[in-house]
Amino acid sequence: MTEPRGTDPTTFRDPIPAHRTSPEDRGGSSDHFAAPLGSLKNGRLRFTSGAHRIVIRADLHLRGLYRARFGDRMPIVGVRRGIVTIRYPRFPAGDWLNNRSERLAEVELNASIPWDVEVRGGTSRLLADLRGLRLGSLSVDGGASGLEVALPAPSGTVLVVIVGGASNVAIRRPTGIAARLRVDSGATHLEFDDRHIGAAGGELDLQSRDYDATSDRYDIAVTGGANNLSVDDQPEVRGRGLGASM
Repeated sequence: MTEPRGTDPTTFRDPIPAHRTSPEDRGGSSDHFAAPLGSLKNGRLRFTSGAHRIVIRADLHLRGLYRARFGDRMPIVGVRRGIVTIRYPRFPAGDWLNNRSERLAEVELNASIPWDVEVRGGTSRLLADLRGLRLGSLSVDGGASGLEVALPAPSGTVLVVIVGGASNVAIRRPTGIAARLRVDSGATHLEFDDRHIGAAGGELDLQSRDYDATSDRYDIAVTGGANNLSVDDQPEVRGRGLGASM
């Protein structure tokens, strides 16, 4: 998706602020945020300062562009031309990891349009159930820990990129969908479909058998090394990355 020049939402220049939905729309609750879909043909969800303890889902029946409910830490949210930008105030990393009683934030995306999902600043305890979504790309910059992703059926080659290392990460795709996994800086406890690697240094490049013969596939790249990383075609969501033991 091409973004209009001069409208980078990370600058929050002339943003359209998120607004709360009315209590009657949410059964008496007024802590939800939303934006209209209008004539938008695609969307982008962008976290600019990390994404922690968050569930992202796709909803084909959602009437608006998105709907969100946040936990005890309230971010700044801006919406501009289909780009939903979420920016949390800076907190010490230990605060996110140790506060296990905090409510999870939830973000629902309208599955009637294609989306790109981008996280800058790293992620921990994030569940992205993107089944049913038309996904253009998924990127995490700043490392990922306790991340679980359930991918939809792809259209063309869809990139999934994690920059800064991956620890306790599970990436699941629909059965029969081809995938390639590239990891630099070594890996420990890696699973790719039926292949198990206890430890390997340097670069790894693994492919499912039908990767070169199909056009609808996933290209997954991890930089900065990986520990306890699994990529498989078992699309069920387990939510282990959100558990208290992580």
